[in-house]
Amino acid sequence: MKDLLSDAAQRAIAYLDSLPERRVRPDPDALEKLAGFIEPLGEGGTPAKDVIARLDRLGSPASVAMAGPRYFGFVIGGSVPASLAASWLSSAWDQNTGLYEVTPATATLEMQSLEWMLDLLDLPRDCGGGFVTGATMANCTALAAARHRVLEQAGWNVEADGLFGAPPINVIISEESHPSVYKSLGMLGLGRDRVTRVPSDAQGRIRVDELPAINGPTVIITQLGNVNTGSCDAVGRICDMAGDQGAWVHVDGAFGLWAAASPRYRHLVAGMEKADSWATDAHKWLNVPYDSGIAFVRDSEALKAAMAITAEYLPTESARRNPSDYTPELSRRARGVEIWAALCELGRNGVALMVERCCEHAEYFARELSAAGFEILNDVVLNQVLVSFGDAEKTCRIISAIQEDGTCWCGITSWRGRTAMRISVANWSTTTKDVERSLEAILRIAREST
Repeated sequence: MKDLLSDAAQRAIAYLDSLPERRVRPDPDALEKLAGFIEPLGEGGTPAKDVIARLDRLGSPASVAMAGPRYFGFVIGGSVPASLAASWLSSAWDQNTGLYEVTPATATLEMQSLEWMLDLLDLPRDCGGGFVTGATMANCTALAAARHRVLEQAGWNVEADGLFGAPPINVIISEESHPSVYKSLGMLGLGRDRVTRVPSDAQGRIRVDELPAINGPTVIITQLGNVNTGSCDAVGRICDMAGDQGAWVHVDGAFGLWAAASPRYRHLVAGMEKADSWATDAHKWLNVPYDSGIAFVRDSEALKAAMAITAEYLPTESARRNPSDYTPELSRRARGVEIWAALCELGRNGVALMVERCCEHAEYFARELSAAGFEILNDVVLNQVLVSFGDAEKTCRIISAIQEDGTCWCGITSWRGRTAMRISVANWSTTTKDVERSLEAILRIAREST
């Protein structure tokens, strides 16, 4: 085991060392060699050292350099050093972090991570929190708590009696809500189409003046960080309007919620602390390894009512926080360890600096692309840039050429009927030189395509 782990560590280090210079997109020959993984399961085993060598030989060259400094395709951070090392160590611990009595170390680290994040993001300090896979499950978890509370107020126990015969829940949602929110609504039995969609403005922010009247059990879903523009809903104003009517306000803040950690950008999320629940990803702007989402819920008892389970063999009675009381999973890895390590390494100022540096890089991209004569389609308020190179056919052709070139990787999207290239900057290791190198490639390819 010792020799095997040392070998794997050296291979991982070599991979990380290659990221600053390697192509973001893997070479075609590396992709062809993935066929080397496809075979029937053997009757006999393979020596572990050969298994790791094969993974590295075939898998490492064929991976997209998402962890590197020039991947701008999705809102994906890398892994700050302490969080990656903590992930390795906690994997060796192999703790099924559901109950404090059986995993006290990792349960304590999750409890501390939750307290630190509530303080960093200036959320109510007595919030409940669940460490889950990503924003989809964070939204689902928080909305399960919302479902519990608004139906309880209507005299219905949804966990015991289900939704058959329950009072209907009105879901008010922006037309710009992320697909993961709709997926969550479907999983919770609230329906992807049984919603009231509210129009948004030119930057994708919900039109507060278009919110409908609130009648009966109601959940309003808002957004911080539009996946295309980075814009943020006026959550504080929406909460002020909804509060007197007893509606639950949820915030999908997969990456935008982290703006609260920055003195320079927290004005974009002003008032969001008035909401009832929030969802975010630590594997985005906190830059911890995949996967790592968090659900925060003001009413921790509602979250616990929606999530907790008991069984004869489970030591659930504890004066300490049992992590499984706040998440959909009973069996789960210790995600909070990586979050604790990242926050411990970065501190409050380090998180703020990381958010601000990414936003500065996005502004640099937008400024230089605009100066070169290409159209920026959004107000660059956070880390997202939308650029058009002309008509849809030309923009698609240039994006494909940029991806094939491999210097950087940017994705394609559609915004207000326009085809655009989306640049998402979220990696702690991205430098000004990386932006300049990427710009050189983007502008060279765009000019060659005119």
